[in-house]
Amino acid sequence: MRSGLDCDVLVVGGGCGGVAAALSAALLGRRVVLTEATGWLGGQLTTQAVPPDENPWVETIGSTASYRLLRSRVRDRYRADPRLSERARAVRDLNPGEGWVSALCAEPVVIRDVLADLLAPLRRSGNLDVRHHHEPVAAGVDGDRVEAVTFGTPDGPVTVRAALVVDATEEGDLLPLAGCEHVLGAESAAETGEPHALDGPADPFDQQALTWCVALELAPDGEHVVERPRDYDFWRGYRAPFWPGPQLGWATQEPETGRPLRRPLFGVDGEQDLWRFRRIRSGRLYDPPLPDVTLVNWPQVDYWLAPVTGVGSGERRERLAQARQLTLSFVYWLQTEAPRPDGGTGYPRLRPAGAPLGTADGLAAAPYVRESRRIRAELTVLEQHVGVAARPGAAGAEPFTDSVGIGSYRIDLHPSTGGRGYLDIPCYPFQIPLGALLPVRLDNLVAGGKCLGVTHITNGCYRLHPVEWNTGEAAGALAAFALDHGVPPRAVRARPDLLADFQAVLGKLGVPLEWPEDVRGVQR
Repeated sequence: MRSGLDCDVLVVGGGCGGVAAALSAALLGRRVVLTEATGWLGGQLTTQAVPPDENPWVETIGSTASYRLLRSRVRDRYRADPRLSERARAVRDLNPGEGWVSALCAEPVVIRDVLADLLAPLRRSGNLDVRHHHEPVAAGVDGDRVEAVTFGTPDGPVTVRAALVVDATEEGDLLPLAGCEHVLGAESAAETGEPHALDGPADPFDQQALTWCVALELAPDGEHVVERPRDYDFWRGYRAPFWPGPQLGWATQEPETGRPLRRPLFGVDGEQDLWRFRRIRSGRLYDPPLPDVTLVNWPQVDYWLAPVTGVGSGERRERLAQARQLTLSFVYWLQTEAPRPDGGTGYPRLRPAGAPLGTADGLAAAPYVRESRRIRAELTVLEQHVGVAARPGAAGAEPFTDSVGIGSYRIDLHPSTGGRGYLDIPCYPFQIPLGALLPVRLDNLVAGGKCLGVTHITNGCYRLHPVEWNTGEAAGALAAFALDHGVPPRAVRARPDLLADFQAVLGKLGVPLEWPEDVRGVQR
């Protein structure tokens, strides 16, 4: 390590990508500092409380070895719980919540503990220093290098100097601080050529809706109605022009077609009802049974009134408060006014469940912000690279010779602050190109999360849990590899010999670089 540096690799942001980046860089022998603005690691998986959106092959070929290890350890943690029934313990691919969105719907507090266990050996060895409640507020830049990052902490400002820096923050927070060329919001079709990009000029404040999730428990008895939220009257009367009904209502929009959609709250077996959509605790798996807990990340709590990324601090606080009020208002509506199939109204037995989320009020510790600032990258992934309709006659996604991982998901964009509804279109299983992790100018900054080189459109398939994890894992490994070879990260992509050696390192870490031929052309 160079004299005067606090670490080899500074990973800013402890979400899915940040944890994976710190894990790979430390495993490869580098001294790593991992910072996180909140009190927990895990991002989407924990503080934002979003059960993982994954591909059908995630258990075997569709994710990295470390991501599969995380999933396996989560199941092991549940099996070690003496309250779990013997029948549930024997299920090979145990899904603790039996939610239908994912094969692994689990409580965020459990995932938090598993992540801590995964990192514990590296912390004990001295290779990894994890610092919570560190929010980046400034960056020291010399020419094309980020020399240091300053953080606001409860004890005052702290500056960390590093040889290489990974931005794994939820919203690309380092990019403006470091003067890194970046994009925000929706690009113009005139710029990207994407079929679904904006027809008019680019709009940095046209961003996907965010969601402030809440966990709800189905209490065995009693009434648990929350205090009437301050903004309830507003949300009770609000309806977006593109939406098929009131925001607080059962009618939502079918993502694939835009047509009105109604899902029951409680359905029969095999039905895609809302309660089992993202259920994180299936009470029947316990002996004796426990109350069910579901995670509300439903269209009714998508906040699209105004953007929160790239705006002033006052506006941001106000809009995040509005998002929380929307979620609380939906909970109150569910408890008191929601029409029931029997002709009655309200489900007063529903109550916010704080324990599974580690919060007092049952709301997630942080909002789920789907869309980040994005680097101007050496290679930007476009809809034409991965979208089925944008690749007529192709047998799959664009192959990238500089692949550092894989992912698969539909191009799924939630309603936007620009007044547009869902965009949900088929996408081929794709690769993550190394060029998308490299800024066009800065030499020692690497994208390790949602701030990689994608567009507003392709963010819709690159933002999901296992893809963000793989992006971070590749970023951390790249930082360690570049330091080992005494070259800037972009040289690894520019030199075929170094690229081949780096891809071999990823292979040893268990990072797949391409999809099998029989999967590559699947349209999802």
